Amino acid sequence: MAYLELNNIYKNYGQGDSETEVLSNINLSIEEGEFVAIVGFTGSGKTTLVNLINGLIEPTKGEVLFKGKPVSGTSHERGVIFQNYSLLPWLTVEQNVLMAVKEAFPKREKAVWKRKAHYYIEMVGLTPAINKLPKELSGGMRQRVAVARALSMKPDMIIMDEPLGALDALTRGTLQDQILNIWEKDKRTALLITNDVDEGIYMADRIIPLRPGPNATLGPEFKIDIDRPRDKTELNDNENFKQTRNAIIEYLMDIGEERKAKATEEILLPELTPIDFVK
Repeated sequence: MAYLELNNIYKNYGQGDSETEVLSNINLSIEEGEFVAIVGFTGSGKTTLVNLINGLIEPTKGEVLFKGKPVSGTSHERGVIFQNYSLLPWLTVEQNVLMAVKEAFPKREKAVWKRKAHYYIEMVGLTPAINKLPKELSGGMRQRVAVARALSMKPDMIIMDEPLGALDALTRGTLQDQILNIWEKDKRTALLITNDVDEGIYMADRIIPLRPGPNATLGPEFKIDIDRPRDKTELNDNENFKQTRNAIIEYLMDIGEERKAKATEEILLPELTPIDFVK
């Protein structure tokens, strides 16, 4: 039995003539401890998929199973890291994380809450900023608070909805490494939603493209046959990296052109630049 299962998922919005099928026949299985990335176009339904997995919305058809049970509503067993941080602006770093700890462990003592919050704040390197408000933090620091908050609830699965998309390249790379280091410690099941092919290859065990909507569905999976830990500086010289990257990009470009031929509006593609190499 898979840890997370999506079986024949359809999701529609609207009614009557204005009804739109955003997701169509989505089938996905993720094993315990696995790190999976879903990569796709902007507006293809990636966030809708995350909201279904997290129980924020229900499918029109099909079922979402987590550890063999239907998903019904949100749960601290599935921790979500969003792109927009979602921090409470009137609370400090410590208070934002403490709020999550209290929600996940309501019967614990206050001293335990504080110890857990401080542990995860230190893990993401924010102890010096523990008493600062979000407005006093950089974008990268705010995202680290969001990471600490999600992890402090000790979720069985971490779901990341393009959490690094708004960050500069240097900060993005640093946070990628921090997330991977945290994941390596206890191998919690992880799902990364991204539009960055390189990020998916660097972080995940396999990548699954999401074909653009309406009627978005999952494409073929690409397994990442690169040993961990992975070194960014060595990836460009790794034949498996280059072959996998080019295969994914070619697939995305093909379905992008196919979709453009059917639509009157332009689809925003991920940044796609094939690497030239000699087989």
